[in-house]
Amino acid sequence: MQQEDLLIDASGLCCPLPLLKAKQGLNRLSSGQVVKVIATDAGSVRDFKAFTDQSGDQLLQSLEQDGQYIYLIQKS
Repeated sequence: MQQEDLLIDASGLCCPLPLLKAKQGLNRLSSGQVVKVIATDAGSVRDFKAFTDQSGDQLLQSLEQDGQYIYLIQKS
């Protein structure tokens, strides 16, 4: 698994807050760096896919594990 440069734990937050926190985190990173986001809102799956499709950032991983949704996003 790729090592993240920034970890954002958005557990317990409802959409769109996990995505908002991810965007804020990405803004602090340089191109090529990776943010890992942990969320518990099932709606985040759709949101993160749509966001990376539009932003040009790369969704390296999206998985569900024990009720948590884990995303690795590489900044473009």
